[in-house]
Amino acid sequence: MIAGFAELLERLAFTPRRGLKLAHLRQYFAATLDPDRGYALAALTGDLDLRRVTPSLLRGLVAERVDPELFALSYDFVGDLAETIALIWPAPAQLANPALSELVAELQQTPKAELPARIIARLDQLPPSQRYAYLKLGTGGLRVGVSARLARQAVADYGGLQLAEVEELWHGLFPPYESLFHWAENGPKPVSAARAPFRPVMLSTPTDLVDLTARDPADFMAEWKWDGIRVQAVSDQGTRRLYSRTGDDISGAFPDLLEALTFDGVIDGELLIRRGDQIAPFNDLQTRLGRKQVSAKMRETHPAALRAYDLLLCDGHDLRAQPLHQRRAALEALIPRLDPARIDLSPLLPLSDWDALAVMRADPPDPVIEGVMIKHRDSPYLAGRIKGHWFKWKRDPMRVDAVLMYAQRGHGKRSGYYSDFTFGVWDAGQLVPVGKAYFGFTDAELKELDRFVRNNTTERFGPVRAVKPEKVVEVAFEGLNRSPRHKSGLAMRFPRIARIRDDKPAQEADQLATLMALLPEA
Repeated sequence: MIAGFAELLERLAFTPRRGLKLAHLRQYFAATLDPDRGYALAALTGDLDLRRVTPSLLRGLVAERVDPELFALSYDFVGDLAETIALIWPAPAQLANPALSELVAELQQTPKAELPARIIARLDQLPPSQRYAYLKLGTGGLRVGVSARLARQAVADYGGLQLAEVEELWHGLFPPYESLFHWAENGPKPVSAARAPFRPVMLSTPTDLVDLTARDPADFMAEWKWDGIRVQAVSDQGTRRLYSRTGDDISGAFPDLLEALTFDGVIDGELLIRRGDQIAPFNDLQTRLGRKQVSAKMRETHPAALRAYDLLLCDGHDLRAQPLHQRRAALEALIPRLDPARIDLSPLLPLSDWDALAVMRADPPDPVIEGVMIKHRDSPYLAGRIKGHWFKWKRDPMRVDAVLMYAQRGHGKRSGYYSDFTFGVWDAGQLVPVGKAYFGFTDAELKELDRFVRNNTTERFGPVRAVKPEKVVEVAFEGLNRSPRHKSGLAMRFPRIARIRDDKPAQEADQLATLMALLPEA
């Protein structure tokens, strides 16, 4: 029923701890019958295709029922469209509690012309919390702090299953996942008919020189950490797929790389844009991510490539239980059989002592390199983050002092705070925006920033406020790329607010020229 789903979303949104989120999900799966629990799982994993309910459609509906000025003021205060509509919609004359499966079927099957009337009818019979859940279901924007992998982990925990087993079957299963829940409740294991399934990836642990000095470098192998995205390239009896590290199928955006998977097996590696021997900045790769179709021109100007790290399966043999040095030898034997313009081998770095590796890390040969990867020579390939096996030693983040320019309300438990901040640096005496961050600060600092925004607002643009250019923040970020879409001409990678610089006048914040000098081309 929608009431149970609404209660689940509310609990998840206001529960920060991972363990408690898993407990809420397990309780929901135990208390909810098929197919409702399967549709709830699909909504959380992003596998429920209901994105026909657009913001413009919802704004049109609420305009028919609520005074526009009242709605604008309410939306400015709440900051979330679905939550605003759920709260401001007139109270229902008669309550209903439809099944989640019934609502899903309506949203999937109702003709487009009839959909607005159908949504109005549902909003007229639901209380606020259930309206909110219904609208979030329809728009797909749950934002309750649950990743697809965490939702799958909850199913595995519910049935006492291994997450790796669930994830290997996932791409052969479809909502409402009745066979999956049957298996979790001691039924038979589903047989996935999907070829080229995803295998859960092995993850690394952050490290530093202090931690490494306690380890023997002779036990490890090292290689560069490139600024692309981790992928799994799978070729299974003619079926070829490319997965992100979280198991999302991104094959459609990279047909040129799929063509190069002329082997039978699974390669773990880094997806990059490579022009000859040159690795392009991440921004070039980002232009292809998320595309459903790629033009011939895009394939020519932004050629996709795979830098191979590991070999999981090859010619029908599962290599994951073998030690890394044996898998590496098998990978080295495979690579010469493949198209060198599309797939190459990640080179190993000399590793005699940690200090020497630190020198290389500090001055890599390519600005696109993020740091180094350090892997135990005898490590099997195990799903998840296995202590003591793989490490990542990233370069120190870049930092800049910037001035807050705009702030927007957050979502979920942050809906009462201004928590999404746009900041800028000086260019010819004017501030130009260079990035946006919504994490890095403590809860106490969030309250301080929120208070500053409320007391120093100069203009309002819906849920966004412009503020006096007086608050300086130190922003840490992982990289910088040119970007014609931004007024400043650049874009930051993973910016976060490292600290609030109340000790620094806004006039002493950094200049745009300082950031331009950090670009990879500079």
